[in-house]
Amino acid sequence: MNNSKHRFKDQRGFNLIELMIVIAIIGLLIGVGTIGWTTAMRSGNEVATAQMMKNLQAFQAQYASRNKGNFATFNELVDKMGLDDAFKGENPVKNGYVFTMAVVPSTPPEYRLNADPQSGDGVLATGTRHYYVDNSLSGIRYTDENRQAKRDGDPSL
Repeated sequence: MNNSKHRFKDQRGFNLIELMIVIAIIGLLIGVGTIGWTTAMRSGNEVATAQMMKNLQAFQAQYASRNKGNFATFNELVDKMGLDDAFKGENPVKNGYVFTMAVVPSTPPEYRLNADPQSGDGVLATGTRHYYVDNSLSGIRYTDENRQAKRDGDPSL
């Protein structure tokens, strides 16, 4: 009996305060890591979208040179120019951005292409920039405001 009292007395372990401190530190590290991860993901989505806008602009130029100056819809670019199948449909979503394109068969023909974040606010934001390009621009326009980018007044990439 006396031997068992000494055994419990000599055992070392964590008390409740130490355990709570460790859990608080782990929670703090997770919180900081989550903020950094979401910022990195948002920035990555924006860079990938800007590059995709340049690629779409090049695809449109190639398509127009082969089709008497006419421009293509997303489906035509997928079928005839080898664009990624993720762009099938009217408003495809890629890298957290919703792409919209308007092809205007006027004289001369033109197109307008926008890319807007699926979610622009809060922790789950997929991006903060809104992008715009058309057949008359050599670069990409963007805005950090919570609205679609347009041809006039926005900075260029």
